[in-house]
Parts: sequence; C-alpha cells; structure tokens
Amino acid sequence: MLQLSENARQGEPTQEQFSISELSREFDVTTRAIRFYEDEGLLEPHRQGRQRVYSSRDRIRLKLILRGKRLGFSLSEIGDIIDMYDSEPGEVGQLGYFIEKISLRRKTLKQQRDDIDVTLKELDNIEKQCRQSMAHLD
Repeated sequence: MLQLSENARQGEPTQEQFSISELSREFDVTTRAIRFYEDEGLLEPHRQGRQRVYSSRDRIRLKLILRGKRLGFSLSEIGDIIDMYDSEPGEVGQLGYFIEKISLRRKTLKQQRDDIDVTLKELDNIEKQCRQSMAHLD
C-alpha cells in the first residue's frame, strides 16, 4: 500500500524513527490519542528507556488510522484493514475489504443525507406555518 520510498518521493519525512511529540505535531493529534491507538493495538512503538520510539511503519499506520477516522470507519474496522496488509491475503484482500467498507459507508452516508433532506423539508414547512400564523396575529 504505502512504502517508505514512495513517501520520500511525495515529500514526506524519510527518517526511520519518530518521537510521540513529532507525530503529534505532524498529524495535529494529541499525544493522548496516539497512546490510545497504541493501547488499542494499532501502533507498536518500541521503547528506549521510558520513551516511546515510533518507526516509519507506525507513522504510516497513524496516517491510515486518521484517514480511516475521517472517512467514518470505526477503530475496529481500521485495525482490520491495516492488519490485513500485514498478513495473508495481503494487499489484494485488504483492498477488497476496504472497497466493501467504502461501499457500506457510502450507503450509510447517503441514507443520512436523505434523512437530513427530509428533516430540512419538515423544518421548512413548520417554519412556513409559524410565519403564516405570525402574520395573521399582527
């Protein structure tokens, strides 16, 4: 999916290790959020003494976690997608699963949009009735 050499070509950092503060600043997330993703098993930093040291792999995983969150996926779904990349069936399985999840998410969002449209129409009608009632009271 993503490889370090591709990142370097895209102008992303090419360093191999990152502190939690560096990742926090880069992705504009709190260190607490990063530790939470670690507690959930989505990130696996190693330690130098008491300090967490994140690899390029962890950085890419954090980027994918945040992208998945923006798309509305649960952490469980994000974890499944990321984990599939590391195991059989590899990238093909991961992409197929991801396409399925995208399709389901799109369907949910379209239904929510339809529900919002109906609610907005109802609000428009109620507001119109209220304005008409107010006009008759003046």
